[in-house]
Amino acid sequence: MKKRFLVCAAASLALVSALAGCSGGGGSSSGTEAAKSGSGSVYYLNFKPEADEQWQELAKLYTKETGVPVKVITAASGQYEPTLKSEISKTGAPTLFQVNGPVRLAVWKDYCYDLAGSDILKELTNEDFLLKEGDAVLAVPYVVETYGIIYNKELLQKAGYTQDDIKNFDDLKKVAEDITARKAELGFSAFTSAGMDKSSDWRFKTHLANLPIYYEYQKDGIDNTKAIKGTYLDNYRKIWDLYINNSTTDPSVISTKTADDATAEFSTGQAVFYQNGTWAYNDIADIGDDNLGMLPIYIGVEGEDKQGLCTGTENYWCVNKNASPEDIKATLDFINWCVTSDTGAKALCGAEGAMPSGASGMGFVIPFKKNLTSSNPLVNIANEYVEKGFKPVSWTFSTMPSETWKNGVGSALTAYAADQKDAKWDEVVKAFVDGWATEAAAAKTE
Repeated sequence: MKKRFLVCAAASLALVSALAGCSGGGGSSSGTEAAKSGSGSVYYLNFKPEADEQWQELAKLYTKETGVPVKVITAASGQYEPTLKSEISKTGAPTLFQVNGPVRLAVWKDYCYDLAGSDILKELTNEDFLLKEGDAVLAVPYVVETYGIIYNKELLQKAGYTQDDIKNFDDLKKVAEDITARKAELGFSAFTSAGMDKSSDWRFKTHLANLPIYYEYQKDGIDNTKAIKGTYLDNYRKIWDLYINNSTTDPSVISTKTADDATAEFSTGQAVFYQNGTWAYNDIADIGDDNLGMLPIYIGVEGEDKQGLCTGTENYWCVNKNASPEDIKATLDFINWCVTSDTGAKALCGAEGAMPSGASGMGFVIPFKKNLTSSNPLVNIANEYVEKGFKPVSWTFSTMPSETWKNGVGSALTAYAADQKDAKWDEVVKAFVDGWATEAAAAKTE
């Protein structure tokens, strides 16, 4: 990033391909042995609700193996920042927490232990993934993920199409609107509901909003800004219109629709298309690996036929420098064990049956030497796009100025869906552009 915080987006985009063929070697016992000699404890404030069960199991396994207490608290969806603000000031604050990129690192950097020289850095496949301030290493990524438009191959074929028929926005629009016109005949809709409750709205106010930001940055040759122009907001409107007007749900009620609703609609064959990411695999696996496909999110920009999936990370570990030396050491040992041990690597990378309990693993691609070949078909699809030369869309949403900004955009999108007039879209533009400037300015004083 420009300014003081450094992260190489291109490297993280390439990682999803580079790691596909990596397999784990023998387990490392260094973290275990070090932990046994210490007296500290670990408190991990986890960002990802979908991985809570796996982290709870890993914590118990590590404590059983080393004797080191590990507590995992998982923030509710959309509530990580408020939870961190509350917990970090308490006695017994988290020793391990997360930031979602350079913008939030700027807020939390004064709590970040310098990871330079720590064992976990030796396990990285590329140090360009780090977030740094000068020579100090303040955050290390632990997962690289991909999202796009997941689709049901059988339903798409039933409608008379294949992926080869969808190479850009115009193609996607033609297919979606045709499915809508024949909805009664076909027995399914084009898209799942665009739920705008807190469990689901991040898919649109953050992940979908990434596209117009990414293309503006590409056009202007920048990787951050304090004043977004909104150059591609007409394109944002086009894809949003397509989603809400060709779905299982009337646009006026999307505020009540949840992530579970969308997942159920896709899993039960009520819709062909479902915007989500590789992390959603365990929730939709019942439709069958061979039946899962994934498309780029097309918004109608020039050259998008060469566009790939959205690939990057917003998951960076930070160690609390205000913790005791014993707890800092215990925390460093724990995260190193997570990425070097057979148990940790299988839990992080594996899918069905990867956990020691037999439960599904997290299905991550991890930027470490121990990364395992994925059993997640969505990860493998993402790798294929890169191998074929499609350019991944980087996760520029890590530069969004605040959660307040996201919420403003989300509220405006919801209001527009219920009343699709130009004046209502003007409110989306205002929330996007003016809200960005306001929140970027406010961030300086946090």
